[in-house]
Amino acid sequence: MLKKEFKRKDVDRMRNLITGKANNSSEVQIGYNKKQTEYKEGDVWTENKKTWTIKNGIKQTISKLDKIKKEVFTPLCCPKCSKVMKHYLDINNYKAHKKCHDCVVKFEHKLKIKGTDKYYKYIDNLRINNKLSVIDKTEAYLLDVVNSSNDSFISEQGDIERWIGGIDKEKMTKDIKEAANIGRKRIKKSQDD
Repeated sequence: MLKKEFKRKDVDRMRNLITGKANNSSEVQIGYNKKQTEYKEGDVWTENKKTWTIKNGIKQTISKLDKIKKEVFTPLCCPKCSKVMKHYLDINNYKAHKKCHDCVVKFEHKLKIKGTDKYYKYIDNLRINNKLSVIDKTEAYLLDVVNSSNDSFISEQGDIERWIGGIDKEKMTKDIKEAANIGRKRIKKSQDD
């Protein structure tokens, strides 16, 4: 004689185990079922104010800074030839050309073979882009200096000094922008000549 009486859910559970339906429920459940959405590789979606994607089978968030990270960080391997970028020249060439030093040398060699005119035009474009980036960086630095606060300064003794006067920030900002635009126009004019 059994000391314990089997309940209906126990019998249903045993029946499910014997018939191979171990995952089936033996009770009636009441509650909220969240809608499940299946995502595939490369899908992008927004959930709880975050943007998500699946890369290499892993669910990852997409940050606002991902594009900047791609520009700033040098990858382990060259995107063009898949060679490990461990040479000291690879880093600078990746920043300028988005490929390793060997790929840049091969590309320039092919340009020289096609004709010196194409190679010299390529070199001139590199110089012009370099000059334009120097102007952009200088303009950004000067605008940052002009717009920084000059309300108070700390002296060598540690005293806080408040200076009266200063510069006309609007005029200086306007002058810096005008000078940068003049420089850009001169560079583009020299490119056309």
